[in-house]
Amino acid sequence: MHRRVQLHCDLSIDPRRTAEAEQYFETVYRPAAMAFDGYVDLQLLKLQSVLEGQAPEGVNYRFSITYESEDLRMAWVRSDVHQEVWPALQAYLTSGRFDFLLFDVI
Repeated sequence: MHRRVQLHCDLSIDPRRTAEAEQYFETVYRPAAMAFDGYVDLQLLKLQSVLEGQAPEGVNYRFSITYESEDLRMAWVRSDVHQEVWPALQAYLTSGRFDFLLFDVI
């Protein structure tokens, strides 16, 4: 059975630059990802509150991207376009440490 994949990454966006980061995400990053074969969805989730447990230290956003397959997602990641837009998005972060979690979509 073919399953889509979804990658999650927690981000620490500089609180002074959240409006800029959100604008960049909406107008540059998402449109770039949408142009690639296999694209399904891309979301930037802003942490509203912790209802139970504990959020990772410093995390205020979560990035989630879904592609039809891991091969198609990796074609996006390896692209020249991604090599431009990802570092530009990182410029809004206060930490360069990432946990990338890849899921099969059930």
